[in-house]
Amino acid sequence: MSLALPVKKITVVGVGLIGGSFAKGIKASGQPIEIVGYGHNEANLQLAVELGVVDRYATDMAEAVKDSDLIMLGVPLGAMQSALEAMRPYLKEGAIISDVGSAKMSVIEAVKTAFGELPARFVAGHPIAGKEKSGVAAADAELFVKHRVILTPTPETEQAALETVRSLWQLLGADVIDMEPDYHDEVLAATSHLPHMLAFGLVEMLNEHPELGNVFQYTAGGFRDFTRIASSDAVMWRDIALSNGKAISKWLRHYQQAIGHMIELIEQQDGDALYALFHEAKTARDKHILKKTD
Repeated sequence: MSLALPVKKITVVGVGLIGGSFAKGIKASGQPIEIVGYGHNEANLQLAVELGVVDRYATDMAEAVKDSDLIMLGVPLGAMQSALEAMRPYLKEGAIISDVGSAKMSVIEAVKTAFGELPARFVAGHPIAGKEKSGVAAADAELFVKHRVILTPTPETEQAALETVRSLWQLLGADVIDMEPDYHDEVLAATSHLPHMLAFGLVEMLNEHPELGNVFQYTAGGFRDFTRIASSDAVMWRDIALSNGKAISKWLRHYQQAIGHMIELIEQQDGDALYALFHEAKTARDKHILKKTD
């Protein structure tokens, strides 16, 4: 595989599940690219080396990004700006910066603040893949295979940098598409952020509920399936909720209205309307969701 721009060294800032899986996938591809991990937790970075996620690590930003052709930001959204500001003085000329953040407008604003502009070789991105587990121990070289990766270039984005980032994700087996950053945030608020908020909210509501006690001992597959994502990293999801708050609040209110309508149908004992609602939802899911897994 040839890249639009040469990449001999990649620095992953934040070697967790997503950043670690990106790094591990690049290493597994056999490409002659050195992968350096950066972070503050040296034990985590040592584990990343032991697991073959990165070739080496640094806890000093200057050392980590020195001579890197591409920096992949895998830190929580709330840490994006500080990470960008820390690396800026040490970046080689022409280095590509990309990220895996779940809210693109907030990342773009962080880059603008840190650099005073949007660099031509900044390529915002978001892989639509993950697990409820977090940390480098959960890193998986095949995590992105047959999963979407959304790139959200801006008018300032250089085409060669965009194509290089696209090729790296394709190397990992991802289906890469482009999208406007504000539309990305709206879509992800409805399809990813909202379900996580619902799962967190349900588990928190039922946790040691005064009427129920330890109700979790009685849960079956349906509850576990629905709430699996409530085991996701709390720091990451706090930052997502704050960074994409306007869109998430909007879709939470839409869901609140839908729940209110369902309550009315149940209280009115309107079986026909309930059947129609459930059947339409089942048909839509079977058509659009199950089809993707066939």
